[in-house]
Amino acid sequence: MIGFIGSVFSPWYRWSGRRCPQNHVCINVATYGPGGRFTMTDRGKQALRQTASRLQVGPSMMRWDGRQLVIDIDEVSGPPVIGRVRGQIRVIPAAITNVELALTPDGAHIWRPFAPVSRIEVDIQRPGWTWDGHGYFDANFGTRALEEDFTHWTWGRYPTRGGSTCFYDATRRDGTTLAAGMAFDAAGRAQHVALPPKTPMRRSLWAVARDTRADPGYRPHQVKPMLDAPFYTRAAVRTQINGEETVGVHEALDLRRFRSPLLKPMLAVRVPRRSGWRWPEENGAG
Repeated sequence: MIGFIGSVFSPWYRWSGRRCPQNHVCINVATYGPGGRFTMTDRGKQALRQTASRLQVGPSMMRWDGRQLVIDIDEVSGPPVIGRVRGQIRVIPAAITNVELALTPDGAHIWRPFAPVSRIEVDIQRPGWTWDGHGYFDANFGTRALEEDFTHWTWGRYPTRGGSTCFYDATRRDGTTLAAGMAFDAAGRAQHVALPPKTPMRRSLWAVARDTRADPGYRPHQVKPMLDAPFYTRAAVRTQINGEETVGVHEALDLRRFRSPLLKPMLAVRVPRRSGWRWPEENGAG
């Protein structure tokens, strides 16, 4: 799940000139496996309500209650499987970190891993879509479009015996690179780690280049596909870090492809625009 103010992957936001992030808001939900769903409705500013502890976008909402992130969703998935996705997700952090990582030297893009070690409870109103397990909660902030500053990046988050380890690798448009590894424990303490070698993986279905960090001689590989697009891929990946095999979530993003104007009409099929919204109190006449 991702909450957007200024929906960075929305063609409608790009076509608007990105003048008003609050007019392109979204709560994105993706479920995987048989019958998986994908929701990414681009909504207008009438659908946004925001406080220090709550982000509400039309029928869905994220709220922090002091100890957990509670997410209530009521969305409609796009093609190829159209249907309602309704339920509640709770993310319960072991601790909140104080870490911020600048992805560009001027700080125009920031990664904020709020809770790299969490528990998640999922209750979607469909048979078999209730479970709990290991969770994660982070955020990215930016003042420029991703494709203005980057050509490619990969990110991975892997559970470990002591907590979790994240790797961030990116190539910027000016030719410089980002290579960062951070380990987090259950108390929220973070430390930079020596980077194991960057190791190539098999390309995605859309031939997006992929690599991740792994112990020397180990070949990381995909164990479960999640999302595949012409410019983006997400998958469960098995790798080895300091002798420990682990399966985590891996993402790769090709911003050169994303910059192509030919891609935006394709995205519009998966990302519908709903500019209007009326709150329940506005519908009831007194």
